[in-house]
Amino acid sequence: MTNDKSPMTNYQSPVRLALPSKGALERSTSSLLSACGMSVFRPSDRQYFGSIPSLPQINVLFQRAADIFTKVEEGSVDLGITGYDVVCEEGVGHDNVVVIHDRLGYGKCKLVLAVPESWVDVSSIEDLAELTLLFKEKGKNLRIATKYPNLTRDWLYEKLIVNFSLVSVQGAMEAAPSMGYADMIADVTSTGTTLRENRLKRIAGGTLLKSQACLIGNKRLLQEDSIKLDTTKTILELIEANLNAKKYVSITANVRGQSADEIGTYLVNHSELSGLTGLRGPTIAKVYSKEDKDWYAVTIVVEQNMLLAAVNHLRKAGGSDMTITSPEYVFGSQSQNYQVFLERLKED
Repeated sequence: MTNDKSPMTNYQSPVRLALPSKGALERSTSSLLSACGMSVFRPSDRQYFGSIPSLPQINVLFQRAADIFTKVEEGSVDLGITGYDVVCEEGVGHDNVVVIHDRLGYGKCKLVLAVPESWVDVSSIEDLAELTLLFKEKGKNLRIATKYPNLTRDWLYEKLIVNFSLVSVQGAMEAAPSMGYADMIADVTSTGTTLRENRLKRIAGGTLLKSQACLIGNKRLLQEDSIKLDTTKTILELIEANLNAKKYVSITANVRGQSADEIGTYLVNHSELSGLTGLRGPTIAKVYSKEDKDWYAVTIVVEQNMLLAAVNHLRKAGGSDMTITSPEYVFGSQSQNYQVFLERLKED
């Protein structure tokens, strides 16, 4: 009697997740995942493989942020976290990569055009357009040093600026104008400090892209494997709920009153600002005390910027002994980001 079932029938392939291997992006990614209950275990800084103990179905691969897009695109990994600028630059013609979450809240930077400070007559994109025409009259092209040729070229073409040439640079971008092999640069910056130190200035209207860390995936691999899709949903749900939670605080106060209805009615009807009574309204529970039976615990969840206004609102209702806590997660009725992701997954 033979067994027709292959020994691999019940095998489930792991979900391969590529994470940045070093630098600020690596540290911030690790912090985010830890805050979301997905702490990453890496045996040492020299190890290229790791794991997420709370999600044993995931194998972690550490890569340079610039290489993670390629790993996802070719199918070496299923998911990856890298900069949105990398995705936009490398994504031209690579429709098999889907952006799952484009705003993870860290690694923020801008891709900008910067010219020498000595160009006193060039302060806007309109001035730059005129300058390219002057270069053309002299039989020259404006030379722009960049590591983002696709984004730079397409953006300038959209602005009807065509008289330029792109110079590929692998080293220090900011030194290109002073060393004479480019006239200006298109590069990412977070604070602008490095530009100023190299006597470069941004020009008005010259921001090509706003970027931060993002989660991407291989569309084909996720479509073909329900286990990988479910794991992606788990990751996305935890990240979304954790990021949402950063917007809110939970306030609990002791309020004296005749009944929960009396307190609730006062809070709702005397609210001067929308949102002061919480996401849906106050939660009120009886406080059982030997000394006084007229106390209730009132809890509301409000946005961070409404904290003091909400505290004062509770004070007017007779609130005291107020405590403030920060929620770790705020889940909605469904994950909005996951619904958007599913729509992207269906796109050709």
